[in-house]
Amino acid sequence: MRLRALLDTDALGLRLLGGEDELDRTVRGVMTTDLRDPSRYLSGGELVLTGLAWRRDATDSEPFVRILASAGVTALAAGEAELGPIPEDLVAACARHRLPLFAVNESVAFATITEHVVRQVSGERAGDLAAVVDRHRRMMTSGPAGGGPDVVLDLLGSDLDLRAWVLSPAGRLIAGSPGAEPGLPTPVCAALAGEHLAAVRTGRRGPYRVAVGGTTYSLFPIRSSGRGAGTAGAPGAPGSRDVRETVLSDWLLAVEADAGDWPAERLDLLEGVTQLISVERDRRDAARTVRRRLAQEVLELVQTGAAPGEIAARLRVAAPVLLPGLGAAPHWQVVVARVEWDGGEIEGGPVAQALLEEILVDPLSSGPEPSDRIAVAHTGDEAIALVPLPAVSSEHDGSEAGLHADTLLAAVRDPLAAGLDDDGRLTLGVSASVHSAEGLRGALEEARHGRRVAAARAGRVCAAGHQELASHVLLLPFVPDDVRRAFTARLLDPLRDYDRRHRAELIPTLEAFLDCDGSWTRCAARLHLHVNTLRYRVGRIEQLTSRDLSRLEDKLDFFLALRMS
Repeated sequence: MRLRALLDTDALGLRLLGGEDELDRTVRGVMTTDLRDPSRYLSGGELVLTGLAWRRDATDSEPFVRILASAGVTALAAGEAELGPIPEDLVAACARHRLPLFAVNESVAFATITEHVVRQVSGERAGDLAAVVDRHRRMMTSGPAGGGPDVVLDLLGSDLDLRAWVLSPAGRLIAGSPGAEPGLPTPVCAALAGEHLAAVRTGRRGPYRVAVGGTTYSLFPIRSSGRGAGTAGAPGAPGSRDVRETVLSDWLLAVEADAGDWPAERLDLLEGVTQLISVERDRRDAARTVRRRLAQEVLELVQTGAAPGEIAARLRVAAPVLLPGLGAAPHWQVVVARVEWDGGEIEGGPVAQALLEEILVDPLSSGPEPSDRIAVAHTGDEAIALVPLPAVSSEHDGSEAGLHADTLLAAVRDPLAAGLDDDGRLTLGVSASVHSAEGLRGALEEARHGRRVAAARAGRVCAAGHQELASHVLLLPFVPDDVRRAFTARLLDPLRDYDRRHRAELIPTLEAFLDCDGSWTRCAARLHLHVNTLRYRVGRIEQLTSRDLSRLEDKLDFFLALRMS
């Protein structure tokens, strides 16, 4: 379709700000982004929609527009809903690069424009498939009678005879068309997710063709639009976005077919389908905002030592949101996760947050709704989940209720390891369940310590639960003060004395070394030291204390001594 047709559609709320001579340009697709450099996701011919969150000052407009123009983008449409009128520096930059610029009225949602463009473009290219694309609009409606991924997959099956599934990056089945029932076995879902993540990490362009169990599948990435940056993987430092920021959060569409011999029209149609599912994915991510805020508020109260009554009041607010209709107050578990990448330039907290929101759902359950009962916050490189458990007795089967670290990652370890490749690591700790506000602080410490135990193990994806923690860790709050003083003095006093005499900073070095889970490169980078200098300091610590920091037991003793001092 041509730009002129978009401008003539009153319902889209577009106002032309520049590029009158370019209105005969052809639109081949649409992309919504607030990334400062979205070039990775551009192939040319797109109408780019943006809320301008990438713009911090007037100097940002020129490089952003230059990137779009170089990628062959057809036009730019900027929303006025959040930041008001379109800035003049953006208008000028678009004029210099001959890039048509539209303003989107604040009353018009980007999803409305996306739906219209996808429907029109796919209709023009696919001819007799236009009716299918038009029916996909039902996905965008709200309420129980609306759509979602299931409606799209239903239409793919009934109209195009395609069996298809939407999967999470961890291999959880999000949706499947009725024609694809009874669905994919869990091992096949995990294998497809692993193949998808491996292909993304190598930089291949989708769709990816893979064979699993003698069946050929084509995998289409469903990428987050980037408008809600920070929900499914927030952008890190300014500049080009690193694929590692989203590889562990983006969904995928798996189609039981070999797309290698498909005509361009059918490929275009499937790309349009992934865009529609992406819009729905972003909408559901935005719906998690309340739960994330609740988790953040509870976490801040717990970490600042707020009174149990204040925490309990906040939990009473959270319980109806996370467990609607529950009569009794729930039990709670805390799960702590870290995603760490070599080099340390990518913030791991948002990635870990998105991952927890997926892997804390039973992998055998389908659909995104179960994740609506989990609240996850993140701070720095750490994500913390507050998981409600119905306050029911587990005496029926003699097992302990709640999440278990030894089974939590079993179904997702292989695909996540493919996404982490050889430069990333996921470590996770799980607390015991608690039934009161007084227990949350201990549960948080339990989960954090479990994660440290997991970090001491080999492997890209590791977890540890409260069952694996030594009894002295669980009883730490009840250790008498004189015992605490004796324990910490024996380990830390030699280091403090040495620091006073030589200003060697052995205590800060020890804290950083443990916080980096014994990683020489990360610790040296954090302290701005050469690795050899770090090794000298650690050697001095070991010499003064007669301990070995390569042993887990000694690391734990130092960790406890620092926490009790």
